[in-house]
Amino acid sequence: CVARTPEPGPVPKDIIRLYSMRFCPYAQRTRLVLHAKGIKFDTINIHLKNKPEWFLEKNPLGMVPTLETPAGEVIYESAITCEYLDEAYPEKKLLPSTPYGQARQRMMLEHFSKVELHFYKIPMRRLKGEDVSGLEAELKVSLTKLDEYLVKKETKFFDGDTITMIDYMLWPFFERIEMGDLEPFLDNTPELKKWRAHMLEDPAVKATIHSVESHKAFLKGYAAEKPDYDYGL
Repeated sequence: CVARTPEPGPVPKDIIRLYSMRFCPYAQRTRLVLHAKGIKFDTINIHLKNKPEWFLEKNPLGMVPTLETPAGEVIYESAITCEYLDEAYPEKKLLPSTPYGQARQRMMLEHFSKVELHFYKIPMRRLKGEDVSGLEAELKVSLTKLDEYLVKKETKFFDGDTITMIDYMLWPFFERIEMGDLEPFLDNTPELKKWRAHMLEDPAVKATIHSVESHKAFLKGYAAEKPDYDYGL
């Protein structure tokens, strides 16, 4: 059980350590990048309702994802960990090579960050019988903008015909679209629907995906403030 995770030893040479939580979309971003780049890593899952003291000493914010190197360097925040990995392991770069290309992806991520938690808020508030029409309207606007971007690009993915960093940054929330019964939202965004189908074929996505049943079970516990971090193990 993650709640009783003892303090781990030093990070072995030639790997990097990821402190994670199995159902966290932000930690999944980092796991996607680790898999996509073929980086050797080990994983220690943290009980986020009962964080060990040793973990808080490494990251006072107590958040996942957190990376630790064999030198004891600690890096956290999902986008920062992913950019760090792309720089520290330059084989198979995921970020564009130009400063403008990198800035463009960061701007897109900034726009999306305003609605990404709607993928959780909508189903959680529905469970409580609350009105979600405002949240649904905001999410529809954001999805429409993403669809229009793909229409203009005329590419499979958001920055070309191969997956780049921005696709992995967005993916964890789109994996959870069925968790919140939000699939109808894609009916008016055909290019986004196609993008999601292409992403499901990616090896890194396949390596990190959870079933719809697992996502729904975790969400139900999370909404009741009794998250089961070990669900399905």
